[in-house]
Amino acid sequence: MRSRLEWLSLAGTEIGTTLDLERTAQELADFVVPRLADGAAIDLLESALRGEHVEAGRDGERPVMRAMAVSAVPRLMELEPDPVGELASVNKDTVAVRALMRRQPVLMSRLARDDFARVAPTPSAAEKMRAAGVHSYMVVPLIARGVLLGVADFVRAGSRPPFSRTDLALAQQLASRAAVFVDNARLYKRERDQVVSLQRNLLPRTTPQTLGLDVRADYAPTAEASGVGGDWYDVMALPGGRTALVVGDVMGHGLAAAATMGRLRAIARTLLALDTVPERVLARLDLAARDLEDDQVATCLCAVYDPATGRCTLATAGHPPPLLVDAAGNAEYVDVPVGAPLGAGVIPYDPAAVTVPAGNRLLLYTDGLIKTRTEDVDVQLARLRKAAGAAGAAGAAELESCELLAGDWGPGKRFDEAVMLVATAYARRPGEDLAVWTLPADATAASAARRLVVEQLAGWGLEGLADTTELVVSELVGNALRYGGGPGQLRLLRHERLVVEVSDTGPDLPLIQHATLNDEGGRGLQLINMLCRRWGSCRTADGKVVWAEQDIVSTA
Repeated sequence: MRSRLEWLSLAGTEIGTTLDLERTAQELADFVVPRLADGAAIDLLESALRGEHVEAGRDGERPVMRAMAVSAVPRLMELEPDPVGELASVNKDTVAVRALMRRQPVLMSRLARDDFARVAPTPSAAEKMRAAGVHSYMVVPLIARGVLLGVADFVRAGSRPPFSRTDLALAQQLASRAAVFVDNARLYKRERDQVVSLQRNLLPRTTPQTLGLDVRADYAPTAEASGVGGDWYDVMALPGGRTALVVGDVMGHGLAAAATMGRLRAIARTLLALDTVPERVLARLDLAARDLEDDQVATCLCAVYDPATGRCTLATAGHPPPLLVDAAGNAEYVDVPVGAPLGAGVIPYDPAAVTVPAGNRLLLYTDGLIKTRTEDVDVQLARLRKAAGAAGAAGAAELESCELLAGDWGPGKRFDEAVMLVATAYARRPGEDLAVWTLPADATAASAARRLVVEQLAGWGLEGLADTTELVVSELVGNALRYGGGPGQLRLLRHERLVVEVSDTGPDLPLIQHATLNDEGGRGLQLINMLCRRWGSCRTADGKVVWAEQDIVSTA
């Protein structure tokens, strides 16, 4: 009796050492073999794994179980249990299913020839059990806190004595204790899955197609629920073919951090739609972060790439520096002045600019990619630079597929979630064009703009859009002359759609005015709003840009 109590006490130290469900189930199977049985298999109800409290076999339904763990002595390694991780091959005639539905253990001390078909999952497995000398079988339901989780199967073979009722009672006590550990791991897994699901739903589903940049990004959670919830990224197409790249990290984990992340990402997208200057976006984002009730801070890196110049303007709020990898695999960190984290209330932020030639890649990431429990951050930054350079030299696919998120390039595994974003600059492709002109700051600007766009559209084979575009550019240039101190640049972009953009130095963003019948003006933006798919405006470092977008209708 004492040895049995000691054995059950030992189970509390060897089972449930972590909150990983698969490992906990395997620990239970390994603890039983060979102490109590020659072979053991743990199957859990699929409904329990999903967090549903459904009675097995309700309304005549066949219970669906998933194989979670298998363990056996060497002479039984040739058996054919259900593969771990896959749905179990069960039907209502099996002994395990009957035990599950009745919540009662079953002991079969001596297996007759016909019994193997009711015990094994398949006829092939039954034949192998007979050939291996399996002669005794018992199955015990796993129940914790009144919730039916699954079953544990045990077999003995060879010269070992068959299972007795004492063995069955011992297995029941062990199953009762182990089920609590399994249930703890199950609940923990469910919580982690919920956080990961929320996190992924708050991240972009796809990255938009942008001019001059191929962008790929990925998010990698950790195995621990406490390491999930605060990292995000975003890719946003801005006027004039520009692209905004954002990565951020809320300091914290769990549902609260995931919720804060979602709010900050939504605020950042709104700000970027109104302003293309990264340092001003971060300053306004800091003010918004201070208004959040969670009282959390976050790091953030914001970058805006302009395909007309190939330059990328960056600003950082306490975030790790981006990495620039050239076509030959040379990698260097971009020197960006580090500002205070969002929510700390220390502004302004200082920008930096870097040229990204075609074939070069800009790597943005969160600190979960480089953090370890033993190494200094500078050591890991050096390792990341070396790994990114080697991946870039080996070919674009390895780097752009975000394989560095696996963490195999460092001395240890990642213990925190991480985001990785790789933006690759490329030369112009067929069907993608950007024309930029500097307009005169006098009354001839409108006629010059009309002539330029008509000639350019003819060169692109888009003469059918010339009339509408002439009218749009006339209104935009007229507004720049009247309210913006004169036009600056005119941009005409052909990508997925046709976009015309006019910049000026005026500080005020235009709004559609309600013009009465007696008003001489105020209808220009109304016309643009009716003729174009959409239009908008945003601030730049020197003033603002106003743009309008039209669909390109194929005439083929």
